[in-house]
Amino acid sequence: MSNSGALQGYKVIDFGQMVSAPFCAKLFSDFGADVIKVESPDGDAARHTGPFPNDEPHLEKSGLFFINNTNKRGVTCDVATEEGRALFLRLVEAADILIENNLPGQMKAWGLTYDVLAETNPDLVVVSITPFGQTGPYSGWNGYDLNAYHLSGASSRYCGRPGEAPLEHGTFAADYFGAVTGASWGLAAAYGRSVVGTGQQIDVSCAEAIAATFVGGQNIGGFAQDGKFDKRTGVGMPLGAPATIVPCRDGHVWMLALEPGQWNGLREVMGNPEWADLEIFQDMFTRAQNADVIYPFIEEWAMQHSKMEIMEKCQAAGCPDHGGVHHRGGGGASPSAGPGLFRGCGTSRAGGGQDPRRPLQAAGKSRRPHRTRAAPRATQHRGVRRLAGPRRRRHQRSSRPGHHLGRFRRISWQRNVP
Repeated sequence: MSNSGALQGYKVIDFGQMVSAPFCAKLFSDFGADVIKVESPDGDAARHTGPFPNDEPHLEKSGLFFINNTNKRGVTCDVATEEGRALFLRLVEAADILIENNLPGQMKAWGLTYDVLAETNPDLVVVSITPFGQTGPYSGWNGYDLNAYHLSGASSRYCGRPGEAPLEHGTFAADYFGAVTGASWGLAAAYGRSVVGTGQQIDVSCAEAIAATFVGGQNIGGFAQDGKFDKRTGVGMPLGAPATIVPCRDGHVWMLALEPGQWNGLREVMGNPEWADLEIFQDMFTRAQNADVIYPFIEEWAMQHSKMEIMEKCQAAGCPDHGGVHHRGGGGASPSAGPGLFRGCGTSRAGGGQDPRRPLQAAGKSRRPHRTRAAPRATQHRGVRRLAGPRRRRHQRSSRPGHHLGRFRRISWQRNVP
């Protein structure tokens, strides 16, 4: 596939299923890398998961598969067989990065441990994304996104009402965080090969990625310092106010006004009511202590206005309120999303041929609108032999570590290396 972007020329193998590895690989393909998705004869489990248009299961119409696999080429390869494993290793010989989310025991059963992959291609960067990592007491556990998220302790802080059972988090949060973590460090390791002289394995634990971001910023440091940690409070923030979801005339709106300028902007939008003029309410902590007093007043005002009216007026006054709490229809975007959030990708399959714009935008030349290619069809898969290339030449350690980017070798999958 001809593609342009900051990562044009890099060769990536997506050897994963469902979310974490496919989305990680998609971040590379969105910026021009040539990504080959390798599926087993049964196909990626996401093909069987949906959501599907009209709730009618179809291997070619899974929204989950479609959204995480655009801009990729596809092959089918049964690595459980001797021939399939040999063909897979031919792909590995020519690759820069391999991204996988199989359990360590499964990779060992296939004879595809990192040691084997590194022997095949010493320059290869392997990004392994699993719920609990490659080592440690939980590494061999079967698990999914749900297990990784709740093992981190995040649900104790975020999901549900105080004193009640924790609730399930938003779908695939741990997998997507693991994917972004893997892409960041995988790219760093790929650039760093000309410094260290070899590839390496990046071990990504989705549970640790959540613990270091969702929970770590508010709980881990506080607990380590003085043994205190925050618990879930239901809707809203316990330390500052207003910071919660309130009902309005046509739904709900996220109300956030913590800083003095934000609070005073909200006061102005509400018509400077007398109750809000109290000096003590200039402090967000004092407002939080009196949340049971101020929230009914805010809700009474909000019920007289639509969510988009509230958002537009508050935004103009410097208050970051948002009215797009609920979206209409499957995959429908908030009216505040603006043009260009979704792009056509030349297919009438899942989602009506609409793919979300890449989540990370670059300045300069890489900012130009990117061409989106539909996710590979199961029936479009090409043979591995057509895509595999010869073993690539080891690249040399850079004598100028600060200027190694231009020395990174990019070799075509199908071009003989002299």
